[in-house]
Amino acid sequence: MDTNVQPIGDSRRHVPVSRQAAAEAALWVARLHGPSRSVTMEQEFRAWLGAGDENRQAFERCTEVWQQVPRLTLANAFGTGSRQSGTWRWAAVALAGFLAAGIYLWPDGDLYVTGIGEYRQVVLADGSRVRLNTATTLRISLDKARRAVEIQTGEALFEVAKDPLRPFVVRAGEHQVRALGTVFTVRRLPSAPTGLAVTLVEGRVEVSTVQPTPDSPSPVVLQPGQRFELTGARAIPRLDRPPVDHATAWTRQEVALDDVSLPEAIAEMNRYSRRQIALEPDARLAPLRVSGVYRAGDSDGFAQAVAALHGLGVMRGEDRLVIRLQPTAAN
Repeated sequence: MDTNVQPIGDSRRHVPVSRQAAAEAALWVARLHGPSRSVTMEQEFRAWLGAGDENRQAFERCTEVWQQVPRLTLANAFGTGSRQSGTWRWAAVALAGFLAAGIYLWPDGDLYVTGIGEYRQVVLADGSRVRLNTATTLRISLDKARRAVEIQTGEALFEVAKDPLRPFVVRAGEHQVRALGTVFTVRRLPSAPTGLAVTLVEGRVEVSTVQPTPDSPSPVVLQPGQRFELTGARAIPRLDRPPVDHATAWTRQEVALDDVSLPEAIAEMNRYSRRQIALEPDARLAPLRVSGVYRAGDSDGFAQAVAALHGLGVMRGEDRLVIRLQPTAAN
């Protein structure tokens, strides 16, 4: 596999590799071979790879396993051998058995991943349903005492099966959403490390800080139709009531925009397509507003619609579109 990463140091040094590192390496091999590979992903991979010798050796060994997967069977995957040998057989099973479905074994649960423009629905063992939006990564762990989800990136809609003895808790960074039987969405916002939006469709949920301090906001119980939004590192949570069909538009593969700035609209559309839209660096463009419902992933259609609305032009490149002022308007 060509990952454009050069081995560092002696790749055959016997560095102890944990099952956790093997699992992370298996995930990186799978993601780098998958359809959602991007420059951002490669930067994140390099950061992980450079975190220590254990990660580097885990990746090298897991790459070897990847190349041997077609010759691997479940019978020999769990055969006898040394502890380290068992670790790599386990990693191979994680790759071979779950790669095609976008599900990756993890020591503390199962990891579900969608690429850019990809959607997925997962039915859990308890009957709950989870819909993953574009570019989403979340980990799910179910046992007799708890139903726990960690959303690491992206957005998901949860239809939670009622089970009073096992609360359903979704963790997103420093916050968590607790529910019993309900429907709600959770989105990690890129505006800040703690950026978060929780929209309740039906039922009741409580949003709180995972590890509260004296300065932490009090837990908030949402009513149907309410949205909890946190957009800054120290921002006070905001409650509002956006149209529910707008908050869940992505489940219909649509993007609903309600009087947002042109840069915000472009950022939202870019979530769903590899063909990115850029805005010409002109101060007259940023204040323009955009409303409407657009097809997710249709970068060209969106750019044309916005250009027609505001009298702008669209310049097409190989991998991107640039919305710009018309030459006559610029002069």
